[in-house]
Parts: sequence; structure tokens; C-alpha cells
Amino acid sequence: MIELTEVTKSFGATMAVAELTLTVERGEIFGLVGPDGAGKTTAIRMMTGVIDPDSGTVRVLGERNIETIKPRLGYVPQRFSLYGDLTVMENIRFIGSLYGAERRKIESKAEAILRFTKLWEFRTRLADNLSGGMKQKLALAAGLMHQPELFFLDEPTTGVDPVSRREFWQMLYSLNKEGMTVFVSTPYMDEAELCTKVAFMHNGRIVSLGSPEQLRREYPYRLLELQVRHKNIKPLLAGCPIREINSFGEKYHLVVDDPETAMAAVRQALTAAGLEVVSLAETPPTIEDVFVALAI
Repeated sequence: MIELTEVTKSFGATMAVAELTLTVERGEIFGLVGPDGAGKTTAIRMMTGVIDPDSGTVRVLGERNIETIKPRLGYVPQRFSLYGDLTVMENIRFIGSLYGAERRKIESKAEAILRFTKLWEFRTRLADNLSGGMKQKLALAAGLMHQPELFFLDEPTTGVDPVSRREFWQMLYSLNKEGMTVFVSTPYMDEAELCTKVAFMHNGRIVSLGSPEQLRREYPYRLLELQVRHKNIKPLLAGCPIREINSFGEKYHLVVDDPETAMAAVRQALTAAGLEVVSLAETPPTIEDVFVALAI
């Protein structure tokens, strides 16, 4: 479905994407994951033909000329780009007309898509009056009007509430089960867990690629999960054999080489500081642990 070979793109002195090589197979939910400024949006814009690479090869649906296959692509950009002074239904009708569909077919398809995205009851509401999550659902609905084979979504749930994020991903899973290939970028590690394959992007480069399970298996360190009633434990554990300390809610993940040695040192250090260890045990890595290790 997608083949990128040593693709590079710069903006002035800034290297946005550097020698990007990846392959996306038909039927995947492929996640491009990374922090802001990693190059995710630039990569998607090259794959959708919005901008051209400086060098390298971009092949989508077997074609290097993206213009010839754009009717087979769907795209939800990072920012809401539909018309706020039109209603939900008017936006959908307009998008359908751009693809040359007959009015009767537009009406039928619009109803089906708006019911699928749970926007049917809001069809007469102005787009400007929708919540953030509903705007993203409208963008999704608009992108589905021509039934694309390959759907690109650039950080579609950024700034969206947790319930809407969950509903949005349920819709993506439904589309994928019906045969659509999905390429989604996200800064959220919990969304990376939902993809069939994940590429971590950092400073314009792919630093790791594989299924979430594979990436967790390849994590090079061991992890301890610590719960202690103290907000700043790093100075207290400065002398312990710990590579990294990362906060996870009310707990901490300690990156170590030798769990037994590290646990003994941590308990001793915290006891000496007059703190009670609520819990301390080895834990399997999450995708967020993997990404933190790769991004250092």
C-alpha cells in the first residue's frame, strides 16, 4: 500500500524528515508515533501528495504519481479544515459534490456515514458549534464520503476528550475490519498500543518499527514500578543503580539493569530518608517506556 525509500524533506536549514524508509501493508492500522516536531505531519503530507520530497521515493497504492490515485485516498488533517458557517449536513453534501457524486447518492451516503459517526442527530448544527470531538467526527465523516481504500489521519484526537477518543478509535477499528487500510499519526502512547504496527519517529527519523508486542519484547532494560508518597524521589535515589526515573501518575518507573540489586538499593535509600515504600516490584514495559528509551 505504501513504500517510502530514503525520503528526505527540509525546510530551509531544518531537516524535517531524514532518509525515511518504511512499508505499510494492506489491511494494517499503521501508527506513526512521536513527539511534536518529530516530522509526522511532513511525512503524511508527502504520502498524500500535498508536498514533494527533496529526495527519495514515495510510492502509494503502487503509484509514484500521487495525483493519479488521490480519489482512492482519504485524509483527515491535524487541524479542522471544514466550513464552520455550514451545518454538518451541508459540509457533507459539499464534500460529496466535489467528488462528482449524484445528489441522490450523496444524500443516501451522507445519512449512512453520519449515523455511523453518531452525528445524524446533529446534522442541522453549524460546524462552528460542535465540540472538539464532534468536529473530528465530522472530519472523519467527510473523509469517508468517497469510500477510500487508504485513510490517512494526522493526530486526529489531539485535544479531544477521552470518551470521544475512544469512540473515534472504535470507528477506525470498524473501518479497518471492513477492509480499509489506516495510517494514523499520534503523540499518544495508549493509541500506539491500538495499532497493528508502530513506527517511532524522532528528529525526523524512524528509530524503531514493529508491532506493539514486538517493541515491548525488544526493550533493552528491566523495569521496576515504585509507589511511594513523595513527589520528588530523584535526589533520594541518586546513588542507586538506576538508569532513568519516569513518573507514571502516582507511581514511578525505574529503568534498571539488575532488578534485585536495584530494589535493595532503592529500599535502603528510601528507608534512610524516612519514607515508606508502598510497593516496589518488577513490571513489564509499556509502549511509553519503549518510546522514552528510544527518545533519550
